[in-house]
Amino acid sequence: MAHPSPNILFIQVDQLTASMLGTYGSQVADTLNLDALGRSGVVFDSAYTNFPLCAPSRFSMMSGQLASRIGAYDNGAEFLSSIPTFAHYLRALNYQTCLVGKMHFVGADQLHGFEERLTTDIYPADFNWTGDWTEAKPKHSNDPRTFAGAGVCIRNVQMEYDEEVSHRTKRKLYDLAKKYAGPGGENAEFRDSLDTRPFLLVASFSHPHDPYQCSQVHWDRYEHSKVDMPVVGSIPMDEMDPYSRRLMVQYGMESFTPTEEQIRVARHAYYGSVSYVDDQVGALLGVLKETGLEKNTVVIFTTDHGDMLGERGMWYKKSFFEASARIPLIIRIPDKPGRRVSQNVSLVDLLPTLMEMAGDKSGNSGVRVEPIDGESLCSLMDGNTESWSDTVYGENTAEGAESPVLMVRHGTLKYIFSGIDPDQLFDLARDPP
Repeated sequence: MAHPSPNILFIQVDQLTASMLGTYGSQVADTLNLDALGRSGVVFDSAYTNFPLCAPSRFSMMSGQLASRIGAYDNGAEFLSSIPTFAHYLRALNYQTCLVGKMHFVGADQLHGFEERLTTDIYPADFNWTGDWTEAKPKHSNDPRTFAGAGVCIRNVQMEYDEEVSHRTKRKLYDLAKKYAGPGGENAEFRDSLDTRPFLLVASFSHPHDPYQCSQVHWDRYEHSKVDMPVVGSIPMDEMDPYSRRLMVQYGMESFTPTEEQIRVARHAYYGSVSYVDDQVGALLGVLKETGLEKNTVVIFTTDHGDMLGERGMWYKKSFFEASARIPLIIRIPDKPGRRVSQNVSLVDLLPTLMEMAGDKSGNSGVRVEPIDGESLCSLMDGNTESWSDTVYGENTAEGAESPVLMVRHGTLKYIFSGIDPDQLFDLARDPP
């Protein structure tokens, strides 16, 4: 049984740098499942987050609006229930919608358009993480303790959480697949009672977010001496731009310089976590294949932002340098060939893309859509590039940004602006990332 609109499996991970995947050029990463997904799907080589921080990035992505439009200023900002998301819109287009895993919703509403949610979040939903811009070092910020605990870990919260996400997503896919068995047989009454609407199933994992820990199994997939080091080495504090210096202070890195071995251990464990993610993706794709769902299921894989991982001596996120701002985005559509797209795209483009996939091409469904900042990627995935603006926008208003930090990328040029810091302009065809 085929639906006129496809099912959609949307897989999101946390803090994944694009360059740490084989399909994005890494010669180190052990990511066989994601590499295979890239070969069969559309790989966006120049995809960006619109806000390099967890909650604002996700709120912006789900609403199709830049964070400043919806008050998503930091990890403690409420995601208002009055803001429609792609889950609301797809429900209006007769989709059943389900969320499994992290989405970092802040506030009383923990659904935001999803009909069901099969796990709680891993981060607090209250306002304890509300930013205080008077603090040079926010109490909820990352810090050098990351390096003390980096390496092999038997068990941590993220592992336990993501195993639950994987288990519940696989079980949900098996349940959804039962409707494809059709009427007849001893289970006909049960099958006929199942929801036959196409589905949007979002599975959101917390890896490979720091603390840069992984199991022994995933650590052993890499030879320690062959783990690559940052492309751009550490830059002295007095030579950094002012915003980067503030980030270094915020993260406690101004008084802590990791050794070469500490950097390699952290990156080694990060690669291990990336391979863990790859295993989870492989398991979900395996269920799609086993059940026959893959024949009519679009698969989307992305993250919320990247991680500096020692580039320029910096770590974590909140920066518009490439390791933090550029993200992986892969979309596999049944019966469509794989290709690579070089044009600039961003997470706000996913809402109109999902709507067009769900049948709302050119707004012909009658569903009223709030003004959005993204464009559908469907035409671009078909190779039609002439009308694409090739421009993406990023914002950062979280702690450390004493004035809003804004980013524009157009073509190969990337411009970073803040009212209190010197402007920065990079030609990414020539400049270091």
